[in-house]
Amino acid sequence: MRVFLGTDHAGLELKSHLLQVLADAGHEPVDCGAFEYDAQDDYPPFCFAVGERVVTEPGTLGVVIGGSGNGEQMAANKVPGVRAALVWNTETAELARQHNDANVASVGGRQHTVEEATRLVLTFLATPFSGEERHVRRIGLMAEYEQERHRPAGGLPTTTP
Repeated sequence: MRVFLGTDHAGLELKSHLLQVLADAGHEPVDCGAFEYDAQDDYPPFCFAVGERVVTEPGTLGVVIGGSGNGEQMAANKVPGVRAALVWNTETAELARQHNDANVASVGGRQHTVEEATRLVLTFLATPFSGEERHVRRIGLMAEYEQERHRPAGGLPTTTP
């Protein structure tokens, strides 16, 4: 599987490690940057690049890395069609794929050992989407909102009294 990876300076070493691990596991890793250490770089462009590539190439997945993974997840989720999930243990990595069909994993490089982060990414990549009707329906609701900005019935009122 083709896997796009992007990070700022905080995850540069982890990204380099993952590029090799993924290649060794038979994946096709694609480096979306950063390509050199710059303590002042900004993570959003790298996350946007991963998200855009994942969305335009069906059947691929992405990994974004930062210090905590929080901002990286938020940035990746700005790309229409991305469902990025912060994975912080193997259960969240599995559930992101099984229940949410997440197409980008966000990892906090400063929150895990290299071994832990590697396990999270490999778990995310190995876990298929369940395809259960309730999950398909929920993903559809999110996709519809993303495209139409129209909240489905049952939502909170849009105006205040």
